[in-house]
Amino acid sequence: MSAQTRTETDSLGSVEIPASAYWGVHTARAHENFPIARRPISVYPDFIRAFACVKQAAARANLEIGALDEQRATLIDRACEEIKTGMLHDQFVVGVVQGGAGTSSNMNANEVITNRALELAGHEKGDYGYINPNDHTNHSQSTNDTYPTAIKISLAFSLSSLLEELSLLAESFAAKGREFSHIIKVGRTQLQDAVPMTLGQEFNAFAVTLREDVERLQEAVSLLREVNMGATAIGTGINAPRGYKEAVIRHLREITELDLVTAGDLVESTSDTGVFVTFSGALKRSALKLSKISNDLRLLSSGPQAGFGEINLPARQAGSSIMPGKVNPVIPEAVSQVAYAIAGSDVTVSMAVEAGQLQLNAFEPIIAHSLFQSITWLERACQTLRVNCVDGITANEDRLEDMVARSVTVITALAPVIGYAEAAKLAKEALSTNAKVSELVISRGLLDQAELDDILQPAKLAGLAPETGAIPIIERDALDAREPKPGTPEADAASGDAGDPQPEA
Repeated sequence: MSAQTRTETDSLGSVEIPASAYWGVHTARAHENFPIARRPISVYPDFIRAFACVKQAAARANLEIGALDEQRATLIDRACEEIKTGMLHDQFVVGVVQGGAGTSSNMNANEVITNRALELAGHEKGDYGYINPNDHTNHSQSTNDTYPTAIKISLAFSLSSLLEELSLLAESFAAKGREFSHIIKVGRTQLQDAVPMTLGQEFNAFAVTLREDVERLQEAVSLLREVNMGATAIGTGINAPRGYKEAVIRHLREITELDLVTAGDLVESTSDTGVFVTFSGALKRSALKLSKISNDLRLLSSGPQAGFGEINLPARQAGSSIMPGKVNPVIPEAVSQVAYAIAGSDVTVSMAVEAGQLQLNAFEPIIAHSLFQSITWLERACQTLRVNCVDGITANEDRLEDMVARSVTVITALAPVIGYAEAAKLAKEALSTNAKVSELVISRGLLDQAELDDILQPAKLAGLAPETGAIPIIERDALDAREPKPGTPEADAASGDAGDPQPEA
């Protein structure tokens, strides 16, 4: 051993470890064996923090039941607390893609925590006779319960940031919806002119669909609360002392502030990774809907002269090396590419979950990497779409007004009065002559000006309440329909006047 290295030994032999490194022989072998992704697990800070929480809870539980002495348990606890705050994350160097069902990540954590605990005690790194990565830091544990538990906790940590960004993006769209609430435009189905609506309604719909995804993701994260701590190798709890399972989940809830519970069947929980399929699917749903919105923004802003040209996206950078003045919708394009990557990751998760065999799924590392990358990229995509695009969108009001004035789509509002067949004839003539529908209706004497003006009120055309111009009629009617009619059993129940007493739940 030189001044720059220390020698560590495992069952395969000895390895020289940099003297300054907090990781040890197991991490060194993994680092050599898996130079695949060239990305260490430290690229996901929440995962490192979650692993520290797991190891800290284990140390406290082992101390509580007398399986670990107070001095060692306290030192391990202190080291974990430091890592939770961001210290030593650069020491988590094993690759995100690894064989061994996560053993390399677990041992990386054990070694870093152990060597920091030794340092806190005034010992040299590698002095495993005093505190050992396997015998003390990993006491009562196995990779097969600590690793999946850390994944679930990490996803719960990361999701809070994603939900915040999704909510902020939804509010940005809602703000644009309010800003554009007075602007009438032509709605489209199958890329063909449909009926009038407001630009505000279009943007508000974007906000509503994103808020729905916030709810769906919140539902998905509730499935992560079930963990298998205490299962050890395959769920039988071998080498976990009596009382450990109950103690470790209690400490883990306190440390993470998450409502975690121990799985009812630890054998099933150790082998089953179905929760990751559900969570991945929720991420994919959000990503694809975000891409759909991005596609809409690109269509609505296409042009500026030969496209829709209804809105203007902020100009972020020059769009061509050969066409002067060209500006491309680069932000929505980037967001859609993130969605494609997340959809691909969902396939990876599905295949890895299916490939699990017997009492353990060996492919949890690629599941973890896929989910961590998806949630990280989706959060960043939401932020860049909001900051670099949505907040700066403006409307081309003059163009929209002209398009509505020349559109034959208003004929739909006249059909109930003049008849479908007559309305179709007018639409055909308006398209062939470029005449306005309103002018044709008056010239043919089908309606007088007052009748026409009443039918073609912008608020009515867009399905808004005329008195406010803001509340969608269909939404108002739906709310009215929910109110129980007087005299009905529903109304009696709501008022507490129901005739027959109801059994207690």
